[in-house]
Amino acid sequence: MKVRDYTIIIIVFAVIFLVGSSLYVVDETEQVVITQFGAVIEPAVTGAGLHFKLPFVQKITVLDKRLLDYDTSPRAIYTEDKKNLLVDNYAKWRIRDPITFIRSFGTEVVAQARLDDIIYAGLREELGRHTLTEVISVNREAIMNAVTEKCHNIAKEFGVDIVDVRIKRADLPEENKSAVFNRMRAERERMAMRYRSEGAEESQKIRAGADLMKRSIEAGAYRISEQIRGTGDSLAVKIYADAYRRDPQFYSFIRTLTAYKNTIDKNTVLVLPLDTEFLKYIRSPSGK
Repeated sequence: MKVRDYTIIIIVFAVIFLVGSSLYVVDETEQVVITQFGAVIEPAVTGAGLHFKLPFVQKITVLDKRLLDYDTSPRAIYTEDKKNLLVDNYAKWRIRDPITFIRSFGTEVVAQARLDDIIYAGLREELGRHTLTEVISVNREAIMNAVTEKCHNIAKEFGVDIVDVRIKRADLPEENKSAVFNRMRAERERMAMRYRSEGAEESQKIRAGADLMKRSIEAGAYRISEQIRGTGDSLAVKIYADAYRRDPQFYSFIRTLTAYKNTIDKNTVLVLPLDTEFLKYIRSPSGK
């Protein structure tokens, strides 16, 4: 192979290398900042596709367009009522202005460290204005919205949007858990005793009312039954009197037979004189 052939091959490889060093591809989820000798070239490249840069002179820094996660280990924060909480939080953020971002932080790693300071300071300040109960259950949504807004206002100066800050978990330190749980248990027991006492009192009232109603109903029923019984007895006496007036002998006969039926059965033994008035119809059908 001649020298000329080698020269052509070298030139071809050099052109390919230069073209490869000059071209770069930007994904639709990415944005690129170009620096030349350390100075940032504006504007940033945000459109997806194939792009050109000066080889060797210019360098690219690829940044993510999407929402990014910020997460950290639990740290101690004091509430307004002097309760020590171990707060485990996270945040969602994105790079809004890549030029400002690169000038402020340079890399995402540095940005994460700076965001850690901003978010922790915002949490510490805002939670310090609220009690433990408010942080745990009552006003958590409003508190986290306030933290998000405060952190966003600080971070936007660095080209960053903090979209959301949330608490994953808020725990008491181990040395405080037993005391707090015992206090909570005692409080629940006091509430339970109060509810039982109120329930017993209400039960007594209900029973007393039911007993009073029962006695009232029984008294009314007894009065009505006595009235009915009295009416029946009166009617019976009238019937007996009418029957007696119509045929006193027949009435006496029927009444005596009824008495026999009510007092005499196969096991009854009567020891009476034969001339007893009660046995007159046994002695003789005519009763004489």
